Formats: sequence, structure tokens, C-alpha cells
Amino acid sequence: MRFRVVGIPSQIAEQVRATLKSPQYGHPAHVEVATGYGPCRLCLRTFDENHENRILFNYNPFEGLDSYPSPGPIFIHEKPCEPFAAANEFPQLIRRLPLVFEAYGKGRHLLAQERLRGANAEESIEKLFQQPGVEYIHVRNEEAGCFIAQIDRVQVETSDPEFLNSVLTCLC
Repeated sequence: MRFRVVGIPSQIAEQVRATLKSPQYGHPAHVEVATGYGPCRLCLRTFDENHENRILFNYNPFEGLDSYPSPGPIFIHEKPCEPFAAANEFPQLIRRLPLVFEAYGKGRHLLAQERLRGANAEESIEKLFQQPGVEYIHVRNEEAGCFIAQIDRVQVETSDPEFLNSVLTCLC
């Protein structure tokens, strides 16, 4: 199973930093010294508490997926950071957080929910994607309920050298 953990779009973070407003709603954003771990919804790293500034704003993680909005508060680093970009890997710095995976199907129908609590994230992702109808998974904070990231399937091209090598390895 190939997957990618995706934070918020870079354009959203850039716009929030430039305007100090939520791009989706126009509400003011709030800058403060990080008093909690976060994480940043772009780079998916936890905050250096009491040292880094973070920006709080409203974000709808279902935009483009469903017409019914579900905005909620999220944080990003005040200073620019790079989006999390690793494939087939769950971010190391958020593994220890209290997380819930929510598996969604068409029409934003919640099909399954799994609390990690020390479980192997990759195994949970594979298990949820094996369920019929699951199209994407949201990662949420179990304590606050807020959106952290989305997990998408990655289509494998049969001409992909990494894929071909894995198939040949299995056949040997």
C-alpha cells in the first residue's frame, strides 16, 4: 500500500502568514508563542513550546471534498516551513501524540475510526484503506478533535522502478 500524508496546502499557509486572516473565511488569525505541541499543519512538526511563534486560524479540511463546511482551529509556524513530503511514511514527530484516524468514503461518509495509542501508524493506515469504500483518511488530535493532516492513496505506476523492484524481490 502506497500512501502520502498531506498537511494543508502551502498556498493557504503563505496567505495566512501574509494577511493574518483565514483564507477560507476571512476571520482574523492570531499569533502567539506556542504553549502546546501543535503540530504545525504544514510541516507536521511539533512546536518548540515557549520558543516558537505559531498562528491560529480557522480551516476547513473538507474544502473540495464536500460542500458542507466543517471549519476548525489549526496552527502553523509563524515563520515559513517546508511541507511534509515523505511518501509511505507517517511523520515521526507526531507519532507520540494522541491521534485518531478517520476513514472517509464518498460524500464524506465516515466509515471507520481508529485511535492509535502506540499502534503502528502504517499498519493502521493499511488496515483502514483495505476497508471497502475508503477514499481518504483524516488524522485528528484525540484530545482536541482538530484536524492535523489527510492521508491519500498513491497510485503506483507499473513502470515505476521502485514498484518493479519490489515485485521482482517478492518473486525471487
